[in-house]
Amino acid sequence: MLLNKKSWKLVSITLVAVLTLSLLSACGKSNEDVVATYKGGELTLAEYNLEKKVLIFLSPQYEQLAEMEDFKTYLVNQQVAFEYLSDKATKEAKEAGKKLAADQLNQMKQQVTAEQFKTMLEKQELKESDLLGYLEQVMISMEDMTRKVTDEEVKKQYEATKQDFTVVSLRHVLISLTDANQKERTKEEALKIAKEVKSKLDKGEDFATIAKKYSEDPGSAENGGLYKDTPAGKWVEAFKQSAVTLPLNTISDPVETDYGYHILKVESRTETPFDKLTQVQKDAIKNSIGSSKIDEFMSKDLKDIIKKVNLPKSPEVKTDEKTTPEAGKDSTGTDNKATKDDKTKTDVTTP
Repeated sequence: MLLNKKSWKLVSITLVAVLTLSLLSACGKSNEDVVATYKGGELTLAEYNLEKKVLIFLSPQYEQLAEMEDFKTYLVNQQVAFEYLSDKATKEAKEAGKKLAADQLNQMKQQVTAEQFKTMLEKQELKESDLLGYLEQVMISMEDMTRKVTDEEVKKQYEATKQDFTVVSLRHVLISLTDANQKERTKEEALKIAKEVKSKLDKGEDFATIAKKYSEDPGSAENGGLYKDTPAGKWVEAFKQSAVTLPLNTISDPVETDYGYHILKVESRTETPFDKLTQVQKDAIKNSIGSSKIDEFMSKDLKDIIKKVNLPKSPEVKTDEKTTPEAGKDSTGTDNKATKDDKTKTDVTTP
């Protein structure tokens, strides 16, 4: 429950990317058939629409954003970027990327029954091959970029984030913003209980016993609130900072996270030097750097690669003066302006 939301993001990069599709023949295309022209290729309207279906398949909440102009611009840029990068990838990266894509698709299919997966595809008018092609292009791009990461870059990133690799054993009590009966608490209510728990611990009551009685963290409560030998980078930021700075065997003040309020006691803490990192940890650092390089490509290089963009027009909605919604809102009065938070991130880390 307390794991950092960034700890598994393999799918998050695949939410807004490009499908591997056979390009339509250039003969007979009208300007409206081409969404974007870039160095070495074109993005067709058919590719754009199919990619949008995949996006909604993977993340249904994006359906309400699909016709917003800012979001369409971002989506086109992402499509062009991954189409361009995957095409330029090395032979080795392409082979490895295809294997990763097949593995990723299998993981998706295992999360539901075969019939459910088939129904989900049919709802968006997609085939399994559409998803596989899409994942191949994304994984190839990521694999190629990650293979360019040097050992020096990995070491530098480790130095900047070495706290994440500190191994910590601690106990904690979580007072959630939802009680055992699924009734919501206010922050004030949760904080009051957390202070009461701290008071009991300050008076010397056994931490494990208190955790079993009060903690609402399903991942540790029955174990007396214990997280044993855990890399600190797996925890959300505020919790992590307390884990790596709190003096040993000291009862913390309430620590606020999105989950509620925590009372911690760190029992042991050991820094992990670079030469003691596992290969999995080093690979995770490389993936993170590769993701950052794609972000950098998007922000700095893409503008010189795209020659022309012809965004698909949104469906027209007929209204009269009595029914026209306020500017920036949809027919229900809901604000529909895209924000930075609407844009899917492309960073990839591992558990």
